[in-house]
Order: sequence, then C-alpha cells, then structure tokens
Amino acid sequence: MVVERIVSGGQTGADRGGLDAAIDLGIAHGGWCPAGRLAEDGKIPERYRLTETESADFAVRTELNVIDSDGTVLFTYGEPVGGSALTAELASVHDKPLLHLDLEVHAIGSAAAQLAVWLEQHHVRVLNVAGSRESQAPGIADAVREVLLTALSGQRQDS
Repeated sequence: MVVERIVSGGQTGADRGGLDAAIDLGIAHGGWCPAGRLAEDGKIPERYRLTETESADFAVRTELNVIDSDGTVLFTYGEPVGGSALTAELASVHDKPLLHLDLEVHAIGSAAAQLAVWLEQHHVRVLNVAGSRESQAPGIADAVREVLLTALSGQRQDS
C-alpha cells in the first residue's frame, strides 16, 4: 500500500509537518483550510495547495479533511485537546481509521514503525495528518515531518 496524497488543514505544528513531509517526498498534498487561510502565524502559505472552505470555522475544514481521507494520524505531546480532540471525534463519527501517536511516549523510530504498520493494515492511500499546534507543542512540526519521512520513505511501490 502506498500513500498517494497527504491532506491537512495547514495550521502550524503537526499539520504543516505533514504537508512538508509530502513536499519532501514528492507526494501529492493539499486539503481544506478555513476561509481567509488564517493560521496562528498569519496566512497559510500557498505552497501547501489548500482549498479554502466557505467558512472561517476550523471545525468545518477539520471535518472535510477527515471525510476526504482514508484515515487520520493524530500527533500530539500528551492527550489530544482542543482541535486534536475534535479531529479524533470526527474520525469516529465518520467511521474513519484513526491512529493517535503521542510523541511524549513514542520516539521517532517507534512512531514511524507504528504508522507504517497502521497504514498497511487500513489501506490508507490518502492520509490526513493532524495534531497539536506549534504554540502548544514546540518542535512538533519537525517531529511529525521526521516520523512521516521515516515511515513513508520505505513504502512498497508494488501494492
């Protein structure tokens, strides 16, 4: 099984770590972001190829990214709160596979190995990457990028 596309909401932190990994790997990427392209650090850069919803409500883009994916990986430091908790709830509501990786518990290598197995088990071709914002979890964007690069760089191309 090969991940063909990574989607995300483009917020700072886990979202951008996922999109940056897609760019690094040459994987298609995009997703939904709120009208106005606002994130905690200002406008979401165009390089992420996000489509604006008609609403500025972050919950709308979160739900669309969950729906448009085959599964969601949720990266946090600790238990999911706020938007991360909403993402987990929406994955359940829409009966979509969800993997929560608490990076306080799992080292990069362990998280990457778990993710690779989960992707294969759930036949995920379109992966939604979500999780903590950079202001809540400094360094999470780089950690997410590293986990994804490690997990996806060895994808089998014959699936």
